[in-house]
Amino acid sequence: MVAAASVVTVVGTVTGMISALENGRGFDQARPAATRTPSLAPLPAIPSPSPSLSRATRTPTATPKHRLPTPTPARTERKQRTTPVTSLLYRHPDSEVLDWVRAHPADPRTALIESRIADQPAAVWFADYSPDTIAARVRAVTAGAAAEDRVPVLVPYAIPDRDCGGASRGGAPDLAAYDAWIDAFARGLGSGEVIVILEPDSIAQSDCLSDADRAARFASLARAGRTLKAANPRARVYYDAGHSGWNPPAKQAALLEQAGALASDGIFSNVSNFRTTADEIAYDRQVLDALGGPESLGAVIDTSRNGNGAPPDGQWCDPAGRRIGRAPTMTTGEAGVDAYLWVKLPGESDGCKGAAGTFTPSYAYDLAR
Repeated sequence: MVAAASVVTVVGTVTGMISALENGRGFDQARPAATRTPSLAPLPAIPSPSPSLSRATRTPTATPKHRLPTPTPARTERKQRTTPVTSLLYRHPDSEVLDWVRAHPADPRTALIESRIADQPAAVWFADYSPDTIAARVRAVTAGAAAEDRVPVLVPYAIPDRDCGGASRGGAPDLAAYDAWIDAFARGLGSGEVIVILEPDSIAQSDCLSDADRAARFASLARAGRTLKAANPRARVYYDAGHSGWNPPAKQAALLEQAGALASDGIFSNVSNFRTTADEIAYDRQVLDALGGPESLGAVIDTSRNGNGAPPDGQWCDPAGRRIGRAPTMTTGEAGVDAYLWVKLPGESDGCKGAAGTFTPSYAYDLAR
């Protein structure tokens, strides 16, 4: 196992995102969702997954909202890794950083922010529960990517009880509604290549749930993976592995197996965090080994803000001295590592250097220098 930092802080994943939300500018517009992660004190090496309640004080839910048996996922039948046909990732044409660049052509920071951040492909988040429009909004993104022969990165983020009731709380009202939402989401995937980052924090941050609620959530996640793959066999679906400073690899692998990850394309790690790429590669390989090392599974890593690694004091809220990491690519040169992605858009504040979830040019400039 990769040695965890002496101080670890759980970061609620959605501390600012590109989010394809329904608004006056159309369903295909990627906009940041202004959700805020609360300020946390440093936590021990295996942190409480709840940003607001400790294990000792949280009262488990007595009756699950959508009780299902613990899933027993079937192993994938693929015998070898699938090589992508398209190697270029998609940059959605609308985001707060692009809006700022277009509105400030004379600002001395614009050229650097544009070349190092705005021009890079980043994930599109679907963080609101909107069952009537989700298929059309997903389809708008996948169709735009297909027209450019590029691969979009989509983040469905509507699992009930997400963020353990913390600042990023929300999602579908219950798991039955979530299952229907995923069905609609899948209808928008089209037939081209697409990467799906399925529900950040939903597995690593599940200790706050009762055993029955956790089993029900994992059953829905397993179903979601099957649904997405059935709708588009070229979709590459990845499951939540937390990051190298969170759960030990063996524990995370056990949770992933319960949630159906063995029938997926692999795992993702470091979403919205700062862990070094080297630490994440080592950690992800250990998680995959603990899953039995199937050749069909790989890993993708969020490198958006990990250029200088995690701050030694465990600070998570727009910490000083951080830098953007490796540019997004599907050609990593690392065995078992399928892609480096920018799931969190650099420059969107965690809430300390600007309003949470909004683009802050001074922060973006610091990251890009």
